[in-house]
Amino acid sequence: MAVCGLDFGTSNTTLGRVDGGEPVLVPLEGEAVTLPSAIFFPPSGEEAIGRAAIRAYLDGQPGRLMRGLKSALGRPLLDETTPVGRVRLTFRQVIGRYVAAVKRRAEEAAGLPFDAVVLGRPVHFVDDDAAGDASAEAALRDIAGAAGFREVSFEFEPIAAALDYERSLGREETALIADIGGGTSDFTVVRLGPARRSRLDRSGDVLANDGVRVGGTDFDRLLSLRHVMPLLGFGSPSGRKGLDVPSAPFHDLSTWSTINRLYAREARRDVLEIRRDAARPDLVDRLLAVLEAERGHALLMDVEDAKVALAGQDASGVDLGWIEPGLVARLARPDLVGATASLAERLAACATACIAKAGLGPDSIDAVFLTGGSTRLAHARAAITAVAPAARVVEGDTFGSVGTGLAMEAHRRYGGAALRLTA
Repeated sequence: MAVCGLDFGTSNTTLGRVDGGEPVLVPLEGEAVTLPSAIFFPPSGEEAIGRAAIRAYLDGQPGRLMRGLKSALGRPLLDETTPVGRVRLTFRQVIGRYVAAVKRRAEEAAGLPFDAVVLGRPVHFVDDDAAGDASAEAALRDIAGAAGFREVSFEFEPIAAALDYERSLGREETALIADIGGGTSDFTVVRLGPARRSRLDRSGDVLANDGVRVGGTDFDRLLSLRHVMPLLGFGSPSGRKGLDVPSAPFHDLSTWSTINRLYAREARRDVLEIRRDAARPDLVDRLLAVLEAERGHALLMDVEDAKVALAGQDASGVDLGWIEPGLVARLARPDLVGATASLAERLAACATACIAKAGLGPDSIDAVFLTGGSTRLAHARAAITAVAPAARVVEGDTFGSVGTGLAMEAHRRYGGAALRLTA
């Protein structure tokens, strides 16, 4: 039986397997082992996924782009429909098509069919909602089964990252694993080391798990709302004294999973009503231009690019000249920090809580292992590492550690080996 580990992420996806005794990530798009979690539906014909989906959209091909699919799990949005081509599909069906396409690509690249999968999952799909969390896992299990996996099980994403990290260790240590992904952030406190790898039962090595529904897409959203959406009318006064224009369209336009709502005829009609009541209709005209061109994803991609740029340089910007000549949102690093400081604080609070759940103090953590794209943001990274100031900071494979660890866990569960590290 061929087995694999699948890290279906909010922003990117990887799939790994064990080959010749070593975990490897399978190429999913050309030679690339990471695949953007995006799907593009043309008016007719087969949908595109990954970079090809984003390229089709940015090239102006007619159709519908969808990103941030994983964030629908555990929410009513999962069964909300959206028009794609000549039909309407639920987010559940869209995710199903994406996962099935990933499975097919991986099987073509590996030259064998994958029968069993260990799927990565966040510690909490949704915060403080046990029923929503169970519903999200059940939905993902059904989706994987419908895609053709005969055996489906789950592992917490930070535990999978811990397995990848443990391969490099030559001594025993207690580590805080921080996986800061696109939609959620997850933490594990775990004992690791070469002497522990051969133990049949590793459950005692996992001291605590915790997580919060904060990820890179939330940084995009707040940066957009603070510094880009005001140029399109967000926060501007309406004609009614003391009131601003309604904020809902701007929140939808700043959230990957809800952008497509704004392309519906009813949503555009609502924005036209907002314009009629606005004290600055010229600003709302810019919003209407985005909706008429169906370029909401392009706008948020530019915000995301500016966020990433500010991780390594002092200033960046979002060129909005395609909306109105000369229009630009100029950004500096303090703008990013100021807009998203609350998110960094939530990450630190969750990491601190995880250490406390383990019954340890900050000085008991030997290493902080970082993986996930948002660990590149200096203020988010600093907030996490500050909770264990004496610990070594270890860089993981930003987008590959979880998938690699899931491949190892899949081999252990389904490949005959009994060794497992699990909560």
